[in-house]
Amino acid sequence: MKVQVDQDRCQGHTLCAMIAPQSFELSDIDGHSTPVAEQVPGDQAEQVREAVHSCPERAISVAE
Repeated sequence: MKVQVDQDRCQGHTLCAMIAPQSFELSDIDGHSTPVAEQVPGDQAEQVREAVHSCPERAISVAE
């Protein structure tokens, strides 16, 4: 699975990093999220899917 964060939509709510801390890192400047790696390890896939559904801005997308 590949994950991306749309920087134009991300508002820095930080929910993704709280749900999947091994998959998302936050900017020290504005709190916006970026994936730690484009390819999500299998053991983190469920958390990343939960982060996708929890993002209020719908800024996270995944491709299987």
